[in-house]
Amino acid sequence: MSILEDLTSILATKGIPVETGIFSDEAPDTYIVITPLSDTFDLHADNAPGVDIQEARLSLYTKGSYTALKNRIVRLLLREDFTITGRTYNGYETDTGYHHYTVDAARHYEFETEE
Repeated sequence: MSILEDLTSILATKGIPVETGIFSDEAPDTYIVITPLSDTFDLHADNAPGVDIQEARLSLYTKGSYTALKNRIVRLLLREDFTITGRTYNGYETDTGYHHYTVDAARHYEFETEE
């Protein structure tokens, strides 16, 4: 699995349109764009990676109030075993009418060196 697959699957259950990288359709009043941020290995004493740490940014765009929705998303991610690494209000976009809020999330995946 990957963080992109997991986030898309989990957020789809909440009825919020989600895309990766860019929202390609006509934008609804509320939607999320997921952008991958990093993939790192947690190293151990033997220098072999045991954990693959993947991080992504969820950019929430909404023409309504963002506060209750961002809180629901954060609680959902925490319940689903994600680590929240950042939350930022990016501002109101006067040209589009959207509030833009980002949530950075990470998840640890076991890494096996053999296929």
